[in-house]
Amino acid sequence: MHGERFYTLAASCPDRTGIIARVTGFFAEHRGWILESSFHADAAADGRAARYFMRIEVKADSLPFMLTELRARFAPVAAELAMDWKISDSAVKKRVVIMVSKQEHCLYDLLARWQAQELNIEIPCVISNHDTFKGFVEWHGIPFHHVPVTPDNKPQAYAEVQRLFEESHGDTMVLARYMQILSPELCAAYPGQILNIHHSFLPSFVGAKPYHQAYQRGVKLIGATCHYVTAELDQGPIVEQDVIRIDHSDSPDDMVRYGKDIEKTVLARGLRYHLEDRVLVHGNKTVVFR
Repeated sequence: MHGERFYTLAASCPDRTGIIARVTGFFAEHRGWILESSFHADAAADGRAARYFMRIEVKADSLPFMLTELRARFAPVAAELAMDWKISDSAVKKRVVIMVSKQEHCLYDLLARWQAQELNIEIPCVISNHDTFKGFVEWHGIPFHHVPVTPDNKPQAYAEVQRLFEESHGDTMVLARYMQILSPELCAAYPGQILNIHHSFLPSFVGAKPYHQAYQRGVKLIGATCHYVTAELDQGPIVEQDVIRIDHSDSPDDMVRYGKDIEKTVLARGLRYHLEDRVLVHGNKTVVFR
């Protein structure tokens, strides 16, 4: 991350010759100073056409116009290349709504990183199905919303979560060990905008108590997975993962303790990649420009 203000283009398009030349040529025409660039060609497979991915950072004050005009001028280039694209401004903080239940470690970690300005974000609110952390969150000056979820009120509860997210102008929703399954409608409303931390190295040990499942299998590695939420439980595109080695002497409680450390670091790392527009979704996979 640079100290100076920059614009980030994150894009993908059908693969062909001349893509880099066309895009970098556009910036060169306007004397745009490229600070960082990443490219990846995904070969045709599984019946999908080959696709090209890119992420380019351009020094904002090197261009003779501001973001709105940059987007307008780039649009014909994007149309010519049949591109899915967005351009973001490093000076505009992303708004992250955190959802949590009764486990505190990921919430505490994100708030500590936010307070230390390690994560350059706004947190407009925290939403929980319990009121356990109301005092803690409000002590940080952040609004806390208690939205109980029961088997009988799920449609109304998730409609309220969606209302709060929209009302707070949220960009990203983070499930920081939120132990409820979101409604298909909520998942469909924000594709690629809801991040979850799963306390397992997916796709192994999905669902509840993965560390106990891992203990029963005598595994030697446990891990955590940050992924985008889809209507299919724990099956969304994976953003980041990590593991830690264990052995026969570790109990399920030991594994839970180790796992908490991995979960919070993997979630913070995955969130950072997402916020910096380093993650491009391709079907149920991701391209992550680290």
